[in-house]
Amino acid sequence: MPKMKTHSGAKKRFKVTGTGKLVSQQAGKAHLNEHKSRKRKRRLTGDRALSAVDTPKSRKLLGI
Repeated sequence: MPKMKTHSGAKKRFKVTGTGKLVSQQAGKAHLNEHKSRKRKRRLTGDRALSAVDTPKSRKLLGI
C-alpha cells in the first residue's frame, strides 16, 4: 500500500507540541475586528489545545 499523504489544510492549521498534543490558533480574530472589544481580541490571541473530540480526526489528517 502507498503511504497516506498529509492533508495540506491540516498541516497549515495544527502544530504538534513536544508532549504530543495538538494546538491551533483560536477562531474569531482574523477579520471584522473593529467592533470587538480590546479585551475580547486579547483573549483570542495565542494558541489553544485541540479538544479531545477533535484530536483523533486531526491526527489522522496529519498522518500521526
